Amino acid sequence: MSIKSLIAKIYARKLVRKLHRQQLHAIGIQAQILADLIQKAKHTQFGLAHQFDQIANYETFKSLVPVRDYEDFQEPYLKDLIAGKTNVLWPGKPIYFCKTSGTTSGVKYIPITKDSMQHHINAAKTALLCYINETGNADFLNGKLIFLQGSPLLNQQAGIATGRLSGIVAHHVPAYLQANRLPSFETNCIEDWETKLDAIVAETFHQDMTLISGIPPWVQMYFDKLIQQSNGQAIKDIFKNFSLFVYGGVNFEPYRAKIEQSIGKKIDTIETYPASEGFIAFQDTQNEAGLLLNIHAGIFFEFIPVENYFDDQPKRLTLADIELEKNYALILTTNAGLWAYSIGDTVKFVCKSPYRIKVTGRIKHFISAFGEHVIGEEVEYALMTAAKEINLVIAEFTVAPQINPIDKGLPYHEWFIETAQNISDLPAFAARVDQLLQTKNVYYKDLINGKVLRTLQIKILPAGTFINYMKKEGKLGGQNKVPRLSNDRKIADQLIG
Repeated sequence: MSIKSLIAKIYARKLVRKLHRQQLHAIGIQAQILADLIQKAKHTQFGLAHQFDQIANYETFKSLVPVRDYEDFQEPYLKDLIAGKTNVLWPGKPIYFCKTSGTTSGVKYIPITKDSMQHHINAAKTALLCYINETGNADFLNGKLIFLQGSPLLNQQAGIATGRLSGIVAHHVPAYLQANRLPSFETNCIEDWETKLDAIVAETFHQDMTLISGIPPWVQMYFDKLIQQSNGQAIKDIFKNFSLFVYGGVNFEPYRAKIEQSIGKKIDTIETYPASEGFIAFQDTQNEAGLLLNIHAGIFFEFIPVENYFDDQPKRLTLADIELEKNYALILTTNAGLWAYSIGDTVKFVCKSPYRIKVTGRIKHFISAFGEHVIGEEVEYALMTAAKEINLVIAEFTVAPQINPIDKGLPYHEWFIETAQNISDLPAFAARVDQLLQTKNVYYKDLINGKVLRTLQIKILPAGTFINYMKKEGKLGGQNKVPRLSNDRKIADQLIG
């Protein structure tokens, strides 16, 4: 055992004990975080406008600080920040703007402060240390580690460094990992994803890769190129000591079968839930479902039941009020100066002791052309369950409504699936997916039974269709993801156009 591995195991044991103690007092810690955030920001532009000096408890906070999304924050607060003003949402100025693509706002600029930056790094480190403590595996620290990410080159916006989250985080990788980290800085700075991927393959092909991290579809592209370079060898034979895959950004389950097929064996995984607005949760154990909520990281969490989200005065809950297996819109108040901020994600709790969550979708990503409100978690369950039953490996998929069928029949949900395999009985497979979806969504079932909708139809797409679509959209690689659900045909029409 190397000195690095030994030190990591000792440190991991201490950190996990501390983490367990914190989880026992999660509700109290959250209340204190809210009080501290309000106290620190009470003299900011936002704090003065919302009477922070009058807030003594959560109920007053709710009454004075409404829930906002990015669009609501733009006037005047984010525009003032981007214009270079100080003490707007948080004391001083942000140290970074995280640049991200919005579904309705175009480019978003999310502030990251000195206070919040450390928690982005600490959470990722904690996830690895929890894994080391539980499994005893620290050997991956002795090999090469790769983080498939955006460019670390940062631009300036009002004198503030600006870039993608993964590119910003690249400047804060701990020193004990830097020596083993790949690819090189020069390769990481390549903007074109396909060119960058070729360079990464060239740099890593003969290295002792032990940990690989990235968003699953782009890691799969990396694996495909490695396999091609090796004339068909599995990843386990190319990287004989590869033992840990760290991922985030999307649900892994739709990609698991194909990635494990590429690797050639099952492998330990760590799921993380980083967002531009804060590091929300991470997998702390290999033995329990869900991600541990990051309750001690300068973030105060609120939850709105999904069915109330679009109400004029939606019900807002704290950790003390949540129920298991219920979908909530996630609301954050953070030490980056975001106040009752709706990030657009939906989660459900799978455990309260400790608080563990599962990401279930996006509040604005659903199909409800007829009131069915089908969400991401439901379509992923239906497709993955049916695919597993016939050993079908799905590369990628998306779903859109077909409101005006050419045959003039009833409307339906159209599923676009990319797979390299043949489905011997596609109508039977589609019927099984539909049956499973009905078990998950009673509104959808009622619309089928009431002859408002007909059962779903599946269109099989050739290999590379989704990659070509993302390339055409300028969203190949990095942190970009294919939307699972749409309420229109924009994506669908481009896929088959």
